[in-house]
Amino acid sequence: MDVVRAHAASLSRDMSPARSSRALRALVRADAVRGEDVERNPELFFAAHRAMALRANDLGPGFWIRFTVHYNLCAGTVVALGSRAQRARLRGMATRGELGCFALTERLAGVNSGLVVRTTADWDHARKVFVINSGGGDGGVKNWISQGLVADVAVVVADLRVGGKSRGPHGFLVRLRQGMTRRLTRGVSVGDMGKKTTGNDLDNAWIRFDDVAVPHDALLSKYGGVDRKTGEYVTKKEGVRTMDMIGQRLYTGRVAVAQAALVFVRRLLDDTKRYSDQKMCTMRGASPALSDVPQLRALYQEGYATLDRLDAYVAGCEKELCTHLRAKTIPSAALTQAIAVAKIKAVETAIDLAFRLKQEVGSYALMSGTGFDNTDFLQCCKFAEGDSRILSQKLARDCFTAFQQNDLESATGVKSEIELDLCQRIDEVIKDARRANPRIDKIEAWDCAWRDVYRLAEVMCERIMHERAFKAETHRSKL
Repeated sequence: MDVVRAHAASLSRDMSPARSSRALRALVRADAVRGEDVERNPELFFAAHRAMALRANDLGPGFWIRFTVHYNLCAGTVVALGSRAQRARLRGMATRGELGCFALTERLAGVNSGLVVRTTADWDHARKVFVINSGGGDGGVKNWISQGLVADVAVVVADLRVGGKSRGPHGFLVRLRQGMTRRLTRGVSVGDMGKKTTGNDLDNAWIRFDDVAVPHDALLSKYGGVDRKTGEYVTKKEGVRTMDMIGQRLYTGRVAVAQAALVFVRRLLDDTKRYSDQKMCTMRGASPALSDVPQLRALYQEGYATLDRLDAYVAGCEKELCTHLRAKTIPSAALTQAIAVAKIKAVETAIDLAFRLKQEVGSYALMSGTGFDNTDFLQCCKFAEGDSRILSQKLARDCFTAFQQNDLESATGVKSEIELDLCQRIDEVIKDARRANPRIDKIEAWDCAWRDVYRLAEVMCERIMHERAFKAETHRSKL
């Protein structure tokens, strides 16, 4: 970790995308963090993410996003889905300082679509290659791919088709650029998404594939693949879908994002408090410091107490997830739900605290270098690895589905009287909408109850946090 911390400390403000990518290449070559660490040493993996997040107040989100895209989304997916030989390629990539990206999201599909994508990968048995295509129009063009302009390789999520039959989304390790010249692979085209409000040291790309032929061993085939001899699809582990394993990196990513948001806002509080402790206000008698103004003092007290609670909660999620990562097992529905709560509450609380703090410290919050100039980092956290609103919708929908099915045993179902009441209210709103318009579709009817849906999600978040905190305290008291 000393190498990681030293590298983070060496990063400078206002880096260009080229300089930022060179800095990550240097860290990759240093081998202080390895792609395999997400399973072999997940505590180091998360600690390295937190170390990088400490610089987000100075640098903005760009370098932290580069780091997590390479180590979590790209290398981490190879670790989760790849064969032994494919995992071994990560070592060669590290030696050469090569960078990876994760090509999932498209202009019309992505994380929020259940990994349904328009990009296709057809098995050509005669040539023994997969042919990747974005399809007609621009709906299947990969969109907002972080590090996509400079990455050497990509994990491309595409709909695998064998003999014309769809086998669902699969990951392919695709070389975007070739050799020392780093020329784009034939059939690959890329472009810049444009200037952003923050993180312009990070390139965000669109990527298009037109008849890109990749070898048989490009398919990350640990759980499902194509028999090279017969051309038939082979399921390698019954009951485990490749799509589910692709989603594993969303869980590690959500924990890392939650921790990054908390690290950012805690440092913002620390730095602002140092300023307000020294800022003297005239005519305040025995308590002249700005920090002594009652509303600001109360905000500091509330902020630190809230962050302590959230830090403990997210750390508990990390610890439990690390057990699954080492064992290479799929997290339970309860842990998956708890991780979603961690991401929602950490990010939304950080945004709220940063905004409220800004209102209390005057012109200081307008100054460059205070951290307030990079609070859009928290907006990046909000939509990364599943938008907070979408995660809230899923919490509520899972609970409501269990309510409709009268499933009292569901780990994600109704667990309190207020949740039951909200499910009943949502049910009534949906029924009223259908009575008013018998042709209303399912999503539109659900949207009619949107206020109660988000209220249900919020109630569930607080209940889940309370339950896990109580469980942890009970466990400690028995030690």
